[in-house]
Amino acid sequence: MSSLPDHFDRPVHIAVIGGTGLTKMEGYTPVAALNPLTPWGFPSAPIQILEHNGVPIAFLARHGQYHQHAPHEIPTRANIAALRHIGVRTIIAFSAVGSLREEIKPMDFVVPDQIIDRTKGIRPFTFFEGGLVGHVGFADPFDAKLAAVVKRCATAMQGDGVTLHSGGTVICMEGPQFSTRAESNMYRSWGGSVINMSALPEAKLAREAELGYQMICMATDYDCWHTTEDVDVAMVMKYMEANSVNAKRLVGAVLDELSKQEHGDLVMATHWQGTSAMGVKYCTKPEGRSPEAVKRVEYLFPGFFDD
Repeated sequence: MSSLPDHFDRPVHIAVIGGTGLTKMEGYTPVAALNPLTPWGFPSAPIQILEHNGVPIAFLARHGQYHQHAPHEIPTRANIAALRHIGVRTIIAFSAVGSLREEIKPMDFVVPDQIIDRTKGIRPFTFFEGGLVGHVGFADPFDAKLAAVVKRCATAMQGDGVTLHSGGTVICMEGPQFSTRAESNMYRSWGGSVINMSALPEAKLAREAELGYQMICMATDYDCWHTTEDVDVAMVMKYMEANSVNAKRLVGAVLDELSKQEHGDLVMATHWQGTSAMGVKYCTKPEGRSPEAVKRVEYLFPGFFDD
């Protein structure tokens, strides 16, 4: 990666957030590695720009290049801000999850539509603070239009190694420890479908940044409700490695579909434009806005306060 240019002179509109393995997909050529300094620090890893059929795609390793960031240590604000700064407007997020439902088997994929927040407030989760208040809607935390694209791509692969479950609720827990059995059963009683440690604050910050955001979840285990067998890293890694080919195929198909000109408005997230403005401009009056907070928001949205 160090031999790649540290600049790229074209905007990149689509990003994938996930593990480092997703960058090694057939037909994707690395062309740059960007590491922009944002008001919230550097992203968790240099953003790799890969070209496929002439379309640049940004890939960001959520936990770092060497998986050195624990879930609560991920610099998520810097990740989202850096991606938006280079032109990204659509994010496909990939995550390994534990299954809370018998029908969601290890190696199955899930396209969730809801989240329950079980983090503990130690992760920075908003861009709008320190002298600038913003309330942004989050009733539907994922992007239904992006989800429809993922579902179409996965449906075309049904019976060819890909099993997809449409909709469902992600329980996002703090970690880094896995659940107790009592917790796992409680989450099932709440209607949880899968559980992970990374959906939040990532989805919240993407919404504040007016980005389209959809997570694709891959089940690696049944959490601890299912048997007396404890969930451990070895179990998770076994299924991740076994299903890596299907994961890359699915992500690749989604990227190919989004790269088509007919999805231009979707990729540019025009349906989210202005949502943060409505949540911010009418909360904190100009007299009460911190110059530092305004400067940070201007990094995300140049000219945000001009009108």
